[in-house]
Amino acid sequence: MRELAVAPSGVERRMPANELIVSKTDTKGLITYANDVFQRVAGYSEDQLVGKPHNIVRHPDMPRAVFKLLWDTLEAGQEIFAYVNNLASDGAHYWVFAHITPSRDAHGRTIGYHSNRRAPAPDAVAVVRDLYAVLRAEERRAAHSPDGLAASTRLLQETLDSRGQSYDDFVWSVTP
Repeated sequence: MRELAVAPSGVERRMPANELIVSKTDTKGLITYANDVFQRVAGYSEDQLVGKPHNIVRHPDMPRAVFKLLWDTLEAGQEIFAYVNNLASDGAHYWVFAHITPSRDAHGRTIGYHSNRRAPAPDAVAVVRDLYAVLRAEERRAAHSPDGLAASTRLLQETLDSRGQSYDDFVWSVTP
């Protein structure tokens, strides 16, 4: 896991409901484009974002299992919708409902990723926050073993299986 350059402050920032955060990355997750909304909400300039790993805004409370699922889905050439808690440059956090898709060249090869993020419904965030807290607790429990990510991934799958849902089904079941 990356070393945090910014400490979480516990202050929550809400994204304006009528705006979209848009970013593009290369296949390694390095930012190639960040719209003005992304810059403003995250508190970074374009120069501070472009060329940097997208995880510059990853909040430490986000479970690694969710990002593993996200990357596995994208690398399989599929889109994903996900709830994500991000960390701004001033330590504030902001929740987004993200839609991430592979970007392809004229030959169908993945050349990067495109993400649109919008303000999530507070009720959805409450449900997702609870699930993510359980997953992070599992990761912390197994933090001193190489099994932390695997344990959290198993727990995510077991939780979804017990609900008879995929992650996609779960996301849409809490989205108004």
